[in-house]
Amino acid sequence: MGCTSPAPMPRTPPDPAPPDHASGAPPPRPATVPEIVRAVLWSFFGVRKGQAMQRDVVTIKPHQVIVVGILIAAVVVAMLLVLVRFITRGL
Repeated sequence: MGCTSPAPMPRTPPDPAPPDHASGAPPPRPATVPEIVRAVLWSFFGVRKGQAMQRDVVTIKPHQVIVVGILIAAVVVAMLLVLVRFITRGL
């Protein structure tokens, strides 16, 4: 049996170039924890201004929203459980 050479590997495209900041605009700063909490609370309420939403899209990363959303939801559920236990204790 003859020795066969492996099939050539397809070339992957190079990584995209980093964003060009030569336009003079500084990169957006990361959002602070209070800004993330405020955005999540407004989302729970269902109201958000367009300009604030655009700012949040640039500064808040999706994993931050998920973590803070789960934490706030857990706190709300815990508060409701405590409230129900407090109310039903008197019955």
